[in-house]
Amino acid sequence: MKKVTNVFWISLALVLLAVGYGAFAPENFAEVTGNIEGFLTTTFGWYYLLIVTVMVLFCLFFLISPMGQIKLGKDTDKPEFSFGTWIAMLFSAGMGIGLVFWGAAEPLSHFAIDPATAEPGSAEAFRESMRYTFFHWGIHAWAIYGVVAMALAYFQFRKGEPGLISATLKPLFGDKMNGPLGVLVDVIAVFATAVGVATTLGFGTIQINEGLAFLIDGVPADNFTVQIIIIAVVTVLFLASAWSGLSKGIKYLSNTNMVLAIALLVLVLILGPTLLILNMFTDTLGTYLQNLVRMSFRAAPIDGENRAWIDGWTIFYWAWWISWAPFVGIFIARVSKGRTIRQFLFGVLLVPTMISFIWFAAFGTTAMNVQNNGTDLTGLLTSEVLFGVFNELPLGIILSIIAILLVSTFFITSADSATFVLGMQSTNGSLHPSNMVKLTWGISQSLIAVILLSAGGLDALQTALIIAAFPFSFIMLLMMGSFYKAMSLEYRAIKRKR
Repeated sequence: MKKVTNVFWISLALVLLAVGYGAFAPENFAEVTGNIEGFLTTTFGWYYLLIVTVMVLFCLFFLISPMGQIKLGKDTDKPEFSFGTWIAMLFSAGMGIGLVFWGAAEPLSHFAIDPATAEPGSAEAFRESMRYTFFHWGIHAWAIYGVVAMALAYFQFRKGEPGLISATLKPLFGDKMNGPLGVLVDVIAVFATAVGVATTLGFGTIQINEGLAFLIDGVPADNFTVQIIIIAVVTVLFLASAWSGLSKGIKYLSNTNMVLAIALLVLVLILGPTLLILNMFTDTLGTYLQNLVRMSFRAAPIDGENRAWIDGWTIFYWAWWISWAPFVGIFIARVSKGRTIRQFLFGVLLVPTMISFIWFAAFGTTAMNVQNNGTDLTGLLTSEVLFGVFNELPLGIILSIIAILLVSTFFITSADSATFVLGMQSTNGSLHPSNMVKLTWGISQSLIAVILLSAGGLDALQTALIIAAFPFSFIMLLMMGSFYKAMSLEYRAIKRKR
């Protein structure tokens, strides 16, 4: 523990303060954070729409720019992981559990409960639901992660800086990043990571609980005792994985995730309305590309009802992805050493986006088809919708068992990678944080989740995380400016040498 920095203690204190507030005064905490979140999404919705679009354009620029040939590492460095394992690792950390949770539920909501513009249950709502789901989980989300990961990997592996968010800002602020200003930047990043993982542990536990209750008679739904048992089991598993290191634990778990995910996806494609799924994927891909610019800037300034939908879905998602950017970005950077910027952006932007599109086309179309065929899924909890869909398909029990295993392995992988990131950020960017530091963060996260589940404070803490995304968005803008400055200088130096 000797290498632990002030970032560790300050971040831990802030997290404990937020959790204490959420645990002992959950109603007041929810009211205060809800009011602040409402103010930010309503007042700064235009800002979120603009900056996320700028991030997409920033990544696309480097994807096609001659600067894309520069490596995220020394010129002689080779990738540490194979392409397949690398994709599995970044996908598991970045989206995994969310795809299982929302795969059927979000398209169903946009179709039958709260469409963006169309009438609920209409053919137009069917088409529109898939387009907006693709939009929320597509290239915009991965561009947010890509900006942070690309800057971190470049400065850490090519320039020899510590793997800290603050280190990426040195071209703009110089040695000031080694003092209190740098500590502030890193504390914001660690706070967002710690709170995000705590909420994920809590919500993941709830989904596993609901899935087991849906499958097994006698297992109570939304039961605190069952949830404690789930957290205890998962904690032991992800700490064992974290103890074994990146090259073993997360690598093997991520590959397992992808095998389970592909198996579940193929089964749903076969057992669900196959032709409708394929047609919806093709049609929605076209309308997504056709409407991408319009959706990216759609603010509905004079339509209060549509504006409320955008605030509740699109702006919420953009803030949510930004709040997760420190954790996912740092992890993706760590496993991306040795790839060129162009290879990196192709893998981070395009491959996971297409996987997500195929996933939502399969699960979303199947859910909406079940709804259209007379089985009302709208009364189910979000965490139950997937199991409700499987209940209407052949081999539903097998599908549900695979889904629970998949949620569990994604859950363990996310928690495992988060303990690594937290350990790295609180030991001055060490690529090999001590097991004791990882153990401390891992146990802390699980205890926080238990406290919040017992007090009902998870929703409010999730809202607090969205609030934390606002200041981090400014840090991301500075990261883009700093990265562009450093890259331009290096590219000019390379051209002079030629």
